[in-house]
Amino acid sequence: MGIHGIGGAWGALATGLVATVGAGSLITGNLGQIGVQALSVLASGGYAFVVTYVLATVLDKTMGLRVSDEQEIIGLDKELHGEVGYNL
Repeated sequence: MGIHGIGGAWGALATGLVATVGAGSLITGNLGQIGVQALSVLASGGYAFVVTYVLATVLDKTMGLRVSDEQEIIGLDKELHGEVGYNL
């Protein structure tokens, strides 16, 4: 999920904890708002997963997502570009 997903999820949930305007929050006695925020986090995560899965599947079927093991061993700079990035 990465740092941005965790931070975004926490921000959405924290809004349901401490909001004082509008629907209120857990602090102001509106337990339902934290549920709404949690549902939005789950829906966003589910949407991101499905879209990423579909895009990755399409890319894998059309052009592939990986290079061959041989290309990886030789090095991608040398194999794909015909040059060496570092002479170590």
